Amino acid sequence: MGFRPSHSGGGPRWRWALGVVAGAGLILLALGSVLALQKSVPASATHELNGDRLYDLTNVWTVHLKFAPDQWEAMEPKGGANPFGGFGGGPPRGDRPGGPGGRGGFSVAMLLSPVFMTQGDANRDDRLSQEEFTTLAQKWFRAWDTNQTGKLDADQIRTGLNATGNPPGARGRGGPGRGLMLQGPEGKRNGLASAMGIEFVYVHADLEFAGRLLRDVGVRYKGNGTFLESRGSLKRSLKVDLNQYVKGQGLGEVTTLTLQNNVTDASLMNEVLAYRLYRDAGVPAPRTSYAKVFITVPGKFERQYFGLYSISENVSKQFAARHFGTKKGAIFKPVTPALFNYLGDNWARYNQTYDPKTQLFDEQKQAVMDLCRLVTDASDAEFAARIGHHIDLPEFARYLAVTVYLSDLDGILGPGQNFYLHLHPKTQLFQFIPWDQDHSWGQFNRASQEQRDQLSVLHPWQGENFFLERMFKVEAFKNLYLARLDEFSKTIFAPERFARQVDEIAAVIRPAVQEESEAKLERFDKAVAGEILTGGGFGPFGGSGIKPIKPFTVVRTESVRDQVAGRSEGLVAGGFGFPGGGGGGSGGGPPRGGGPGGPGGRGGFGPGMIFAEPLLKALDENKDSAVTRDEFVQGFARLFEAWNTDKGGSLTEQQLRSGIEKDLSPPRGEFPPFGRPPGQGSAPPGPDQPSPP
Repeated sequence: MGFRPSHSGGGPRWRWALGVVAGAGLILLALGSVLALQKSVPASATHELNGDRLYDLTNVWTVHLKFAPDQWEAMEPKGGANPFGGFGGGPPRGDRPGGPGGRGGFSVAMLLSPVFMTQGDANRDDRLSQEEFTTLAQKWFRAWDTNQTGKLDADQIRTGLNATGNPPGARGRGGPGRGLMLQGPEGKRNGLASAMGIEFVYVHADLEFAGRLLRDVGVRYKGNGTFLESRGSLKRSLKVDLNQYVKGQGLGEVTTLTLQNNVTDASLMNEVLAYRLYRDAGVPAPRTSYAKVFITVPGKFERQYFGLYSISENVSKQFAARHFGTKKGAIFKPVTPALFNYLGDNWARYNQTYDPKTQLFDEQKQAVMDLCRLVTDASDAEFAARIGHHIDLPEFARYLAVTVYLSDLDGILGPGQNFYLHLHPKTQLFQFIPWDQDHSWGQFNRASQEQRDQLSVLHPWQGENFFLERMFKVEAFKNLYLARLDEFSKTIFAPERFARQVDEIAAVIRPAVQEESEAKLERFDKAVAGEILTGGGFGPFGGSGIKPIKPFTVVRTESVRDQVAGRSEGLVAGGFGFPGGGGGGSGGGPPRGGGPGGPGGRGGFGPGMIFAEPLLKALDENKDSAVTRDEFVQGFARLFEAWNTDKGGSLTEQQLRSGIEKDLSPPRGEFPPFGRPPGQGSAPPGPDQPSPP
């Protein structure tokens, strides 16, 4: 059975219909405008299907994936619990996946073991010797004994762990090379889910797309936070590789479909319109469209509608050829809060952090390390003189101007993820490509809404960010950046322009949203209208109190215009909270001007909230609820002996995890819900999401 896009129009019949509409009054005229937005691709014309047609913004395609039962079961990831109010261990029930149970699942020790390793591993051999472990204890005690009493209580340990365990950046050589909980094991994909032990595998399926049948394509789940937040539902993000098992298959030049479930976004437009804004600003960014996704699994689903997805163009060699005129460049997907921190001359120490998506030549590896050395070691004068030989400054100015306007705190301004780097083979310049924009438009709520609305254009990053701090000291770059902000605030940042875009897309996709559920339609209509969404959130990042695109752009554009004109200083967002880095607290007032945001008492929210009491208990030999320097150092020595189970004289990260899990982790259920300050409870299930038993 042939598949067609889920819209109509286009030929002589459309022109006749438009003539009828023209004479039928204002209501039918408005309806005709809606229909005109929807592009039709008849089955007879599918031989002309290519990227331009597939990624026409207002296309809503119909995608049908057919799985054999064993392949559908095999696609379910193994390992990793759902920290966002998900399910525990045990077998799956109905459409609900089972919990991990046993090795490979999520452990709170995974939150602290990377902190020990990055802070203590002085010689960068990925092990902690007894001397390094002792030195780490001495360093932490000195740093945490802020009132110089010679003792640490639980609050000081909590504050110290939060500040130590959530480093959003690094100052110079020796800082952390990877983000807490955001990098997977060596050789695996990066991201929060991967760090928790969740692995996605491709399985076999058949794909019907716009009248075409493609046999034996590869399909897997995708995403990190979005996967964890949607793991208890059927509508999860998908990646479809048309060449995984049969080479040469494609929809025109398109060989990969990235289907985004937009679980955090009631409007289903954040990513689509953010990419459009980047492209309008001259920044290479993915093209998008939409798809209604149906699944067939014999005996389980018969062409069941899973929902409306957006389709995002894959960042690949084909993408690079279209934007940069060559397929020979290198593509990286960094994940680090310490971007371009120098880690030595051995590429093995950079590989997982910069996650190359293309085969690398030695000179491309060296280009990354040379840039890292410049950022970390160069004097201010040398850095200003040479940074333009490594980074395409005009392109980076455009990229950063849009990123800052969008108050995207889930990327380079925050934990250091959600963008690609392209190294051009001729110019040898790095260029930035945005990715994963579901929390753009000021919707990553690791800072207050006021901070996101008024985010400073001169200090837009959270916590420390050594690379951006250096860049903003380079007058040539800062002038380019401010010039683009000034230009864009008078042109493409116009709120009324965004409002029109929202309304145009809403008219096209609303019927497909309604087919999902009336509850989702209600939230969709509110988001489109610009109403603040309350209740019904799912997970810690996309819940209640979110300001949609229309009202956000009104206040954000005014703020950017005022800051560029010197009428306002804007706000500096406090440190971003657990997970992913940053030591900002859950309370306290927002910072003004250039001042940092203060934590909301007891050192803010971070790993200290989980591990402070157990660590105090393990080190407090005389049980007086405080530890002296000797107790601290001697207690660390006892932990080393207990954790060094093979008596090899050094600790691996696996030994650290096992030891922390055994000796420092609170009993199950006695630590705060992941990603939320204590006392606020876990996130409620969203609309149409199953509730835990």
